[in-house]
Amino acid sequence: MNLSIVIPLLNEEESLNELHNWIVSVMEANKYSYEILFIDDGSTDDSWLKISELSSVNPNVKGLRFLKNFGKSQALHAGFKAANGDVIITMDADLQDNPEEIPELFDLIQTEGLDLVSGWKKKRYDSIISKNMPSKLFNWAARKTSGVKLHDFNCGLKAYNKKVVKNIEVSGEMHRYIPVLAKNAGFSNIGEKVVKHQARKFGSTKFGMERFINGFLDLITIWFVSKFGKRPMHLFGALGVVMFIVGFSFAIYLGIDKLLINETGRLITDRPQFFIALTSMIMGSQLFLAGFLGEIMVRSRKNETQYKIIEEVNNTIIKEQYTI
Repeated sequence: MNLSIVIPLLNEEESLNELHNWIVSVMEANKYSYEILFIDDGSTDDSWLKISELSSVNPNVKGLRFLKNFGKSQALHAGFKAANGDVIITMDADLQDNPEEIPELFDLIQTEGLDLVSGWKKKRYDSIISKNMPSKLFNWAARKTSGVKLHDFNCGLKAYNKKVVKNIEVSGEMHRYIPVLAKNAGFSNIGEKVVKHQARKFGSTKFGMERFINGFLDLITIWFVSKFGKRPMHLFGALGVVMFIVGFSFAIYLGIDKLLINETGRLITDRPQFFIALTSMIMGSQLFLAGFLGEIMVRSRKNETQYKIIEEVNNTIIKEQYTI
């Protein structure tokens, strides 16, 4: 199978028929073998009924239904597990992503050998204040933190080599950072393509301003896990040592000052430097212990033999074995 089109959705019944017909016309024009996977993330309208109707008409249409809203990341994860195509395309169901972009995305994966191609909605039809400006700030922070040079991390239109989606796990709200997850998994051949952005035709957006707050928090999480997940002592231990040295230096200063310089002065406990020294040494010790305990937890995990797919030839997977 050439393509799997994975489409997570929530209450998009009005757009599904048009989106399906548009995708099918592109697939038939390019003679692709394909499947369309609609992931209904707990819709409360008739979205599932529409998916069922489309599936009865077109055998290439498949559906997965969540009984409640779990979020886009979980929907994509379920779609990735069910996908069978050599190339997986993700897109939103609100008609803001253009299916006409699919052939070029497919060629970039198959011909150029890229692991992942992310769409870049260079010209947007969203509100400048509520979406465009926060999105630019968010993407700038993501580039600086992750080292992945993309202009639009959150674009729903992306193309993946099958090996990528089968070797990453999307959870929480990490769908924004799939390129970062792919890079951390060893798939660093990541490209970008300018794609058309279209104004929403039906309904309203399902995401509010809180997505940017959650996005920045998730960015901090993925930065920490990718950089210090296997070596927590390098962060907590270093901070703890610095804090302890600062506190200990203040303590030495107070001792010398009391014993040699200002013998008849006020009590050490009456001086603010005493509390700085005490607090710094306590915090430093706690941070160091947190790093030490983190190292014990990491190292006490049972060694697991994992396989990284290196190449796939004639349905025979050549694997590189490594132990963590």
